[in-house]
Amino acid sequence: MATAGKVIRCRAAIAWAPNKPLSVEEVEVAPPKAGEVRIKIVATGICHSDDHVLKGSLPNVEFPVILGHEGAGIVESIGEGVTSVKPGDKVIPLCLPQCGECSYCQNPESNYCQNSQITQGKGVMPDGTSRFTCKGKQIYHFMGTSTFSEYTVVADISVAKIDAAAPLDKVCLLGCGISTGYGAAVNTAKVEPGSTCAVFGLGGVGLAVIMGCKIAGASRIIGIDINKDKYAKAKEFGATECISPQDSKKPIQEVLVEMTNGGVDYSFECIGNVGVMRAALEACHKGWGVSVIVGVAASGQEISTRPFQLVTGRTWKGTAFGGWKSVDNVPKLVTEYMSKKIKVDEFVTHTLPFDKINEAFELMHSGKSIRTVLKF
Repeated sequence: MATAGKVIRCRAAIAWAPNKPLSVEEVEVAPPKAGEVRIKIVATGICHSDDHVLKGSLPNVEFPVILGHEGAGIVESIGEGVTSVKPGDKVIPLCLPQCGECSYCQNPESNYCQNSQITQGKGVMPDGTSRFTCKGKQIYHFMGTSTFSEYTVVADISVAKIDAAAPLDKVCLLGCGISTGYGAAVNTAKVEPGSTCAVFGLGGVGLAVIMGCKIAGASRIIGIDINKDKYAKAKEFGATECISPQDSKKPIQEVLVEMTNGGVDYSFECIGNVGVMRAALEACHKGWGVSVIVGVAASGQEISTRPFQLVTGRTWKGTAFGGWKSVDNVPKLVTEYMSKKIKVDEFVTHTLPFDKINEAFELMHSGKSIRTVLKF
C-alpha cells in the first residue's frame, strides 16, 4: 500500500488523565516493526474495562493512553517476519495474545500467554516502545490493541485473521465482551444440559453468558439485575425468568436457594462487585454448584466467604476472555456468528460515528445501551 513504511496521521481518542473525557486528536502512528501489524480499524465497541481505566480504578495503566480492545479492521501493512496475516486481510486485534510457544499457550487448560504480557501491561510494544505520538508526546498502548484509533499497531501474536465476508461493525464485539460471556458458560463452567443457572448482571457480558447457557442446554436460566428495563432483552437471549435483589428483604442468595430447591448448578457474576461475587457463590447448590467470576473488580478489592461454602462442595472459578485461546478460536467464533449459531447483531443497541465516543460512554453509564459500536 502507498502508506506502508510511512508514519500515518489519523484520529484517535486519547485519555490524557483519569476522570477526564476522552479527547479526539490527530495522532501519528509509526510503521510496524519486525513481528508487528498495522491495522486500519473500521469499527470498535466500548467495554466496561475501558471505563474502569477512565475512572482510575484499574491499576498500572500509564497515561496518556489510547484505550479500546473490541475492534475489527483491515491489515494496512506488516513488519518483517510476519506470516500470519497480509495487507488487506480482515482481522480482530486480540487483547489476550496467543504465541503458541510459551508454557501457558502449550497447556490445554490455559488461555493465557506469557509472551508480551509484561510489556503489554506497561502500555508498550514487545520491544518496549510505543507506536503512537501526539503533539510531540509519546502515547501509551492499552491491552496490546488500542482500538480507539483509526490506525493501530499490534504484535503479530495479538491478531486473528477472520472470514473476509464478516461485517466488521458487528464482529468487533467478539474481541472481548460476547466471547468472554459465551466462553464463561461453555468453557469455564461447562454448563450441562438440563441444568439451572443464575446470571448476575444483565449487561452485554451477562447476556452473552445467558446465550451460552441456552446453547449448552440449560433448562432454567435466572437473570438477576436491579434494572428491570433489561429483563425483556435477557428473555430474548434465553433467560427463563428475571428477578431483582431489591424485591425481597432476604439476601438474593437465600431467595435463589429457595427458588431452586437448594441452589443453582451454575452461577455467573458479570458486574465486578465483590459482594455480588459472594452472593453468586452462596446461591450455588451444596455438593456440586460452580460459580464463575466474570466481572472485573476495582483495584485492591478482595473476595470473601465462609470456608464452609467451599468445604461443602461448591467451586469458585474465574475466567478471562471466556477461556478461549484467542488466535485459534476468534476466527471460529466469527464462523459461528456467520452460521447463526451465536448472536452478535442483537447486542448492538447504538451505532455512532467515532467522534461521539464520549456520548457512547454516557449511554453505557445510563444503562441505556448494551453495546455501542463506533464507526470510523
